[in-house]
Amino acid sequence: MRGDADPDRVIRIMVVDDHAIVRRGLLAYTDTVAGLRVVGEAADGQQAVALLRQWETLGEPLPDVVLMDLQMPRMGGVEATAAIVRAHPGVRVVVLSSFGEAERVHAALAAGAAGYLLKDADPDEVVMAVRAAAEGEVHLDSAVARQLTRRMTAPNVGLTSLTAREREILTLVAQGHANRDIADRLAISERTARTHVSNVLSKLQLSSRTQAALLAIREGLIPPPA
Repeated sequence: MRGDADPDRVIRIMVVDDHAIVRRGLLAYTDTVAGLRVVGEAADGQQAVALLRQWETLGEPLPDVVLMDLQMPRMGGVEATAAIVRAHPGVRVVVLSSFGEAERVHAALAAGAAGYLLKDADPDEVVMAVRAAAEGEVHLDSAVARQLTRRMTAPNVGLTSLTAREREILTLVAQGHANRDIADRLAISERTARTHVSNVLSKLQLSSRTQAALLAIREGLIPPPA
């Protein structure tokens, strides 16, 4: 935390979670911590964005920090974080999630989150993350930080390991095209198409075209089936 922090400052917090018991628990705990005050809550990202917009229109002070769940109906935490950071640059978002996969962490941080905690974090760590965010710093759960470090030093086995042609091949495979169709579309031999498909599956550590299709949908290369 920066040394010029105001010791008398009250950090205003909004809690966004689709489970009322989680919101009640966070509210009850923060009420016991000097310098923290929950000023609002929302059951999903859409409600949170609307509430912030309403407060701003009415000229009411916005929260300093939003504690944001990721998995919620209507609008999830990543989308809500991006919307809040874009519309209210002075509001900081700390994700509080049950999920610590590197992909989720990257998505949240890319959306503008100022912190990422797991829901089994100690209450004191939640307070640390809120205070760090309010001071313009980023706080990551220690387990999440370790995972990100391992991910950064691990061999590249994701989509970024593919060449542009291999990404094209993956998209065609995910769309259900056979090797002959792929060869015709790309003006290559069927043998070359088969080799490309094999290389793609090997690089991504997949064992079937079905797995390749699921990965392509998850990564946004193709839309999910209607």
